[in-house]
Amino acid sequence: MTAYRVEKDSLGEVRVPADRLYGAQTQRALENFPISGLRMPRPFIGALGLIKGAAADVNCELGLLAPELAQAIRQAADEVADGKWDDHFLVDVFQSGSGTSTNMNANEVIAHRATQILGGDLSSHLVHPNDHVNMCQSSNDVIPTAIHISAYQVANDLLLPALRHLYTVLQQRAAELNGVVKTGRTHLMDALPVRMGQEIGGWAFQIRQNIERIEGCLPRLAQLTIGGTAVGTGLNVHPDFAARVVRELAARTGLPFVVCENHFAAQAALDTVAELSSQLKVTACALMKIVNDVRWMGSGPIAGLGEITLPALQPGSSIMAGKVNPVLCEAVMMVCVQVMANDTAITIGDALGNFELNTMMPLIAYNVLQSLTILGNAARLLADKVVAGFVINRQRIEENIERNPILVSALNPVIGYDKAAEIARRAYAEHRRVSHVAAEMTGIKSGELLKLLDPCRMTEGGILSR
Repeated sequence: MTAYRVEKDSLGEVRVPADRLYGAQTQRALENFPISGLRMPRPFIGALGLIKGAAADVNCELGLLAPELAQAIRQAADEVADGKWDDHFLVDVFQSGSGTSTNMNANEVIAHRATQILGGDLSSHLVHPNDHVNMCQSSNDVIPTAIHISAYQVANDLLLPALRHLYTVLQQRAAELNGVVKTGRTHLMDALPVRMGQEIGGWAFQIRQNIERIEGCLPRLAQLTIGGTAVGTGLNVHPDFAARVVRELAARTGLPFVVCENHFAAQAALDTVAELSSQLKVTACALMKIVNDVRWMGSGPIAGLGEITLPALQPGSSIMAGKVNPVLCEAVMMVCVQVMANDTAITIGDALGNFELNTMMPLIAYNVLQSLTILGNAARLLADKVVAGFVINRQRIEENIERNPILVSALNPVIGYDKAAEIARRAYAEHRRVSHVAAEMTGIKSGELLKLLDPCRMTEGGILSR
């Protein structure tokens, strides 16, 4: 049988499981919001721990909090930051739009743990969640601060390194395969030749641009709202509190955090997070394009394009023996779809701020952190399990090039578009090489014709002189 203790808040008494570090407000939230079973992500809870610890230190320095209380709160907050008490953070993502329930979850866990550190039991309440742990703070400035800190950390520590790794691997494969000439495609139809290095280099450039886009968001993401309290005015806050807390957070994380330029804008809207999410969506678009190209190039092995062979990661079918599917590509595609969907929710959530507060903050926090995390993991897996290991099928690529009627486009400046189109139609209809048909239908000498129809020269651009 579960043992309980009685906790109190401004609404009265609440029964809480005796071994839980949270208190009355968290218990009410658990009872009020049994909606999804989704909890706030670990980086977000870690950021709350960082904020509460920094606030305790600063409040002690300012003479607002007794040193013994501050020390105990700091130790408890550090434990929260390190993930020691994650199983005590149970509030659903779908809760109060300000994230008050999650902020109070942190305040209560830290207060009770600090009480234990001071030698008390959970019912002795030596540390108060509001008066001590939440001193000089409000959910309305703590939660957006935690969103910015955690999003910056995950972008800096996970996503950007993964994208840089993918970029490096793509560049390496582009250089390695630059001498391979393959059939280009537009509208999924055969087009002029390209070098495989050019195609892969295009993918690499997409990734590089997305790295730059995400990096461009970071200075705005580094602006923290702490110190604005309820509506941005900073009521009940020491005038030096915000600057000192942010300086402490910057020192602890090694990240360039600063106090936000305008608390009213920062607390009423999460525009910077929406901006970051939009860049994550564009990154997802790029990854989707790349893995779709890879899937098409590896399709077959008999009836598809068959230009490359992907690493065999696992059996592809429960009934078709020997079948191997592009499973990692498909996993990345699902990640991309989820990121695009998350961006839609974040965009709508950001737009739903009212007056001095955005009331979609837990949803926005969950979605942006999920997007950052799954994109980072997907990008690294794509680099290591797909891009680094695919093998080109030279014979298939060369056969396709030789039979491509679109090669005749190189003759346009010499014989005109209409004549070239006639040669292409005949070559396709008769299943013959363009060079053979062109030799019959033009007065161009064989040596000059082969030079003009050289697929490799076509990848260099310009007009191919006779």
